[in-house]
Amino acid sequence: MKISRRAQRVEPFYVMELAKAAAAQAACAQPGDRPMLYLNIGEPDFTAPPLVQAAAQRAIQAGHSQYTQATGLPALREAISGWYATRFGLDIDPGRIIVTAGASAALQLACLTLIDSGDEVLMPDPSYPCNRQFVQAAEGRAVLIPSGPENRFQLSAAQVEAAWGEATRGVLLASPSNPTGTSIARDELARIAQWVRSKGGVTMVDEIYLGLSFDDAYGQSALGLRGTDGTDLGEDIISINSFSKYFNMTGWRLGWLVVPQALVPSVERLAQNLFICASTIAQHAALACFAPESLAEYERRRAEFKARRDHFIPELDRLGLTVPVMPDGAFYAWADVGQWCQRWGISLKGEQPDQGGSWALAFELMKRCQIAATPGRDFGSAEPWRYLRFSTASSMPHLLEAIDRLEQAL
Repeated sequence: MKISRRAQRVEPFYVMELAKAAAAQAACAQPGDRPMLYLNIGEPDFTAPPLVQAAAQRAIQAGHSQYTQATGLPALREAISGWYATRFGLDIDPGRIIVTAGASAALQLACLTLIDSGDEVLMPDPSYPCNRQFVQAAEGRAVLIPSGPENRFQLSAAQVEAAWGEATRGVLLASPSNPTGTSIARDELARIAQWVRSKGGVTMVDEIYLGLSFDDAYGQSALGLRGTDGTDLGEDIISINSFSKYFNMTGWRLGWLVVPQALVPSVERLAQNLFICASTIAQHAALACFAPESLAEYERRRAEFKARRDHFIPELDRLGLTVPVMPDGAFYAWADVGQWCQRWGISLKGEQPDQGGSWALAFELMKRCQIAATPGRDFGSAEPWRYLRFSTASSMPHLLEAIDRLEQAL
């Protein structure tokens, strides 16, 4: 059977190979063996708060399960708009908000709406692999630009200007980012957006970790950006967000887009045909996310994620798994494995991607420490062998145990 070229261009999600290996090793564990610690998964260990669960149950019992508008429940769009007002001081018209089947659907809709065959989209390297695959699936080409610790693993305006060409359609950024947990400095992001606007391009910003920001200097939405001349840059921004991370609803598959008003009809047509609507039960449940009691719980959990970061990353640094830039959000540690590869006799850069560096070290950590972490191979091509991503979405006891095991392994 012939496979489409589109499908063939989409790269494998290599982290799943490690996940399968970790699961297989855990399945073979004997009584008394140490359990596998899964620090490879970017999923909060918290679940939806009680009010959200109760709202879902009420919706089911009341029979509120029919299709909604493709753009989502009007009440939920209003609630999201209200969250932008109270959390970020932004006046976002609910008519610009489109509720989607997770951030994945939001990214797909944005890319299909804005990208034509052959269009190029500039992205930092490293970045979340699925984001560039959405560009590929829309027949575009993701152009990855090496972005090191000197730039917080983010693009700079100078890099965007230098890389911009005739085929460039825009930029796709993430702030805070997966895998690094770092955000773009606000003035730098404004310079990027202003340059992109001057070229008639589009600025897409993945903000699914924005609610989990720990530093007020970075924890503001791109929708509030202003240019050097005071103009409102946020009107042009495409913001992608989700109920998965800050709101702890990963499996509910619910997210949203904020787009310029002129794009709403086009995005709505695509949503009608591709998805009909996001899960109705999940939408009714998500209304309870914005109740004062739920928001207070989310803030308590955000403080817990920050406490985990504040303990775990200095411990990694102490053990030689250096994190070059302290993450200001999300729940990741992007650690340099150079010292550990040298200690364990692993070539930092093997002849093949699966022979050295963080890929080989990840399998050694599973074998010696029973710790699963994510090698850099998925996140780009700029020195992926040098970095390993640890997730701090696990509980503090698990993180403390992981540090003990790493220390013993030395």
